[in-house]
Amino acid sequence: MTDGAAAPATRRAARHPAGGPGTGVRPDPRTWPWWLQTLTVYAAARAFSAVLLLVVARRQAASGWTGASPGYAEYTGLMWDATWYRRIAEGGYPATLPVGADGLVQQNEWAFFPLYPLLVRGVMTVTGGSWAVVAPTVSLLAGAAAVLLVHRTVVRGAPRAVAARPGLPLATVLLVSVFPTSVVLQVGYTESLALLLVAASLLAVVTRRYGWACAAVLALGFTRAVALPMAVVVAVHALVRWREWRATGERPAPRDVAGLAALAGTAVVSGVAWVLLCGWVTGVPDAYLQTQQAWRGARTTAPFAGWAYVPEFWFGAAWPLVVLGAAAFVVACLVSPSAWRLGRELHAWSAGYLLYLAAAVEPGSSLARFLVLAFPLGAATAGVVTRPRWARWAWTGAVVVLMLVLQVVWVWRIWRFVPPSGWPP
Repeated sequence: MTDGAAAPATRRAARHPAGGPGTGVRPDPRTWPWWLQTLTVYAAARAFSAVLLLVVARRQAASGWTGASPGYAEYTGLMWDATWYRRIAEGGYPATLPVGADGLVQQNEWAFFPLYPLLVRGVMTVTGGSWAVVAPTVSLLAGAAAVLLVHRTVVRGAPRAVAARPGLPLATVLLVSVFPTSVVLQVGYTESLALLLVAASLLAVVTRRYGWACAAVLALGFTRAVALPMAVVVAVHALVRWREWRATGERPAPRDVAGLAALAGTAVVSGVAWVLLCGWVTGVPDAYLQTQQAWRGARTTAPFAGWAYVPEFWFGAAWPLVVLGAAAFVVACLVSPSAWRLGRELHAWSAGYLLYLAAAVEPGSSLARFLVLAFPLGAATAGVVTRPRWARWAWTGAVVVLMLVLQVVWVWRIWRFVPPSGWPP
């Protein structure tokens, strides 16, 4: 009798464990699968950004992209560079470069890479949706896939850091998701797709799946101008493999050698393919560089040139101190113990990518946006405090609050377009 009575109770307990639906208590999120935890964090961060965008949109003046107080779809799908991507999706690239009365190349579509707008165009064709609806949706979904790969990349690529700071992969996802410029992960921009491909490339490299790495790196070269820093990662990874072979006396497998060689070549080709294609189609060898110059404060694409005139514009005579302070901050991020605990490949991407940004991009709002792709630095930041547990939580919480505050500032000051005096011209 006792056994018969206990059996149904046991079955009920198995169906509704403590904290489950049968008790009316929400399950402990710490027991959820890693992918559900990751997507929950990402969804919560994007919901915060969505509310922020809606609030700011109500105070948006009319612009060349939208009317006053635009709706969410317009505000995320048409503002700023999103309209350039829309032009590419709907009309392609110009066969000749537009030139102004001064003989200089004007701003045009060749500054923007094709994979994202072509992807959105494909979804628009299948669904019949408009650019303003489809583009932010594609970005949002690509961002969700990206954070899943970010989580896995930290697990596989930074085992020492994960051992020192339990929960580091999810903490990295959290910091990436609330980064001050992470709002671009849900607008008509390429950051989501680029983050997905960067994480896929790094994960494929650290797991030694060189064929997949070649595919991801090649796609990256047609998404954003960030494929060349990946060559640094490949070089560092090859050095690590060579040292392993030398230490163990193991003879390198021909398949691995061929894979590494193919990956190195792919990284180089991917880094210059769009530049060469622009020159070939337009008949102007440096078409891409001339187009980039149209967006610069000074018409030059010389490495590090932007650091000579942009900080001076904002900070006057104090600009050398600002530049030195920025350089010191970057160096500190890369040489901190938490950064060194990252795997060699993740550390190499952080260093190579930051150096590339400093050389190729003017300091400004775009630079802050591009930093989203340096996600291993999120792992380094979360790993600064390793113990005790309450200190880890306090540190991560403080960083999250700071980032959310800065996100509000960035959306209000940068994303919101303030028409200049005399607008429209």
